[in-house]
Amino acid sequence: MRMVVRATARKIHALRETSVVDEQIIANIVDEVVKRIGGLRESAPPSPASRPALHGVFPSIPEAVEAAHEAFQHYREATLEQRRAVIEAIRRTALEHKEDFSKRILDETKLGRYDHKIQKHLAVINLTPGVEDIAPRHCWTGDRGLTIEEYAPYGVIGAVTPVTHPVETMINNAISFLAGGNTAVFNPHPASKRVFAYALDIFNNAIERVTGFRNLITCIDEPTIESGREMFNHPRVRVLLVTGGPGVVKEALKTPKKAITAGPGNPPVVVDETAIIAKAAQDIIAGAAFDNNILCIGEKEVFVVESVADQLIEEMRRGGCVLLDKAQIDQLAQVAFRCDGGHGAGRTCGGATVNRDLVGRDASVLARAIGLSVPAHTPLLIGETDFDNPWVQHEQMMTFLPIVRCRNVDEAIAMAVEAEHGYGHTAVIHSLNVANMTKMGKAMNCSIFVKNGPSFAGLGVGGEGHTSFSIASPTGEGITTARTFCRVRRCSLIDYLRIV
Repeated sequence: MRMVVRATARKIHALRETSVVDEQIIANIVDEVVKRIGGLRESAPPSPASRPALHGVFPSIPEAVEAAHEAFQHYREATLEQRRAVIEAIRRTALEHKEDFSKRILDETKLGRYDHKIQKHLAVINLTPGVEDIAPRHCWTGDRGLTIEEYAPYGVIGAVTPVTHPVETMINNAISFLAGGNTAVFNPHPASKRVFAYALDIFNNAIERVTGFRNLITCIDEPTIESGREMFNHPRVRVLLVTGGPGVVKEALKTPKKAITAGPGNPPVVVDETAIIAKAAQDIIAGAAFDNNILCIGEKEVFVVESVADQLIEEMRRGGCVLLDKAQIDQLAQVAFRCDGGHGAGRTCGGATVNRDLVGRDASVLARAIGLSVPAHTPLLIGETDFDNPWVQHEQMMTFLPIVRCRNVDEAIAMAVEAEHGYGHTAVIHSLNVANMTKMGKAMNCSIFVKNGPSFAGLGVGGEGHTSFSIASPTGEGITTARTFCRVRRCSLIDYLRIV
């Protein structure tokens, strides 16, 4: 714009230097400049102030929290029927936009598979409990009156969501929060901030159209570690829910507030000699390959009794998996892990970080990283490793699945316990021996323990029960629902109640 103005000034100066000054010519030049400047303004990107605001998306945590707090002052008076209407609006809107959300998630995060993201949306839409989860939990009647215990809201919930399934977690969390009568402020993972804000705006608009409530869920437009810390410590935020890695979980637990944390996992699979091997192979592939292994519940390493190890590997190859040899596994580890120690021993690689360019990518992408070509539809790369290998010891969320031979089921269970690192998250066993199932269940003490099925059966997908994408293992709540985010309130009515 400055260049246009300067050029015009030079033209006018040149005209005035001549003996004849035609004022009409100068007027014409000025009109042209005005038009050109107007055109520049139309073509330039809008300033932040002129962009249309997204409903519930704010430039700072204090603004987002205050909006959610103000919303709670109205929402706390809502009837259960109004809460049900809110939940139904979220479910219906999520169903209508599942393809759009899934595509946008994949485009922004580059993690996982489009078709599996649609399945994740369907799971949280259909299997997340609503208001029915907060029915009064106890009731006593007698000569001295009536006492009931019911679930009451806390107020504003502060939530962190992961990059692995940002919108799906928001849907799941929002249904649980709002069914319990709370409102929420989110600090999404920065690598998914665009799709998160886009979806949150759509949900808020849908809720307002149906019920009139505004800003029941809010977020910040530019989330950072610092904005998360600010949210954790804001006085109006009553309870925290953190779904993420160990760093953000640790930060949340530093606050004096009630913190419900869904942390990392490194889910092991044990296969004993009694298992139906063909089905075990099929289930392991289904769970480990789902959304390219970015789910925290997904099978990350297999411990198989030696007598059935060859059979399991062969069945997995029949299921489309590509078997790597030791040299190829080591070569892939050099690309996949970054650490100071040697890649062959997990103990010297305890501070390893994974190569994010390979997280959540198709198996064919991992294969290309070591110069190997495999079919595009390959679900997993597999290979035998020793116990100390970094593929076993780290939650790598990639489409390579390490397999460790064990002398017997006791050794397999012992290795599974150690490899899970005490996260208490998820474990899987394939066995027809009830004693082995019981032994492993007690030893692992995880929030989710799946027997003879893929890991996601523990979330009600192919198994019984409800689902959640916030599995609170560090703090012990397990698979979260509406009642997880409620206070227990006891109400007593004394005397003159009973008529018999």
